[in-house]
Amino acid sequence: MSVSFVRIDDRMIHGQTCTRWAKEYPCDGLIAVNDKAAGNSVLKSAYKAASGKKTFVWDLEAFNAKSQKVLDSDTNYFLITKNPVDMKTILVDQGFKPGVDTIIVGPCNDRPNAVKLGNNQSITQEEADAFQAISDAGYKVKFALLPDVSIGTWDDFKGKFGY
Repeated sequence: MSVSFVRIDDRMIHGQTCTRWAKEYPCDGLIAVNDKAAGNSVLKSAYKAASGKKTFVWDLEAFNAKSQKVLDSDTNYFLITKNPVDMKTILVDQGFKPGVDTIIVGPCNDRPNAVKLGNNQSITQEEADAFQAISDAGYKVKFALLPDVSIGTWDDFKGKFGY
């Protein structure tokens, strides 16, 4: 397997991702996908410094172009996006099949027009639509800040968004 873990986290790469989750899932490298971060050399450097592992920061187009190389690699990667809309683009629109059927949702900061699901986990209707599309594509969406701290799955919350 070349993708061992798939996560949505508005901080993308930070200590918890690299330490706590890597204990649960084998990980040799990280692939963070976000157009804004990929175009910002300061952010890219910060993300690479935060992990201590082989780290790539790609935009959506670059990920799509390199996705087969990711699947063919002997390296176990974490695939991380900053938001559910980018993850939906990868899994649904681009049709990437990571070989992992559970998508873990980490921090999603409170912001205007977001519905609070739990501590540091709030989503907008647009993000809910992305979660529903991901779910419809056969993935389980689990909200978990840490491996042992989960508030539930998309099925537990989708009614708040008309699903």
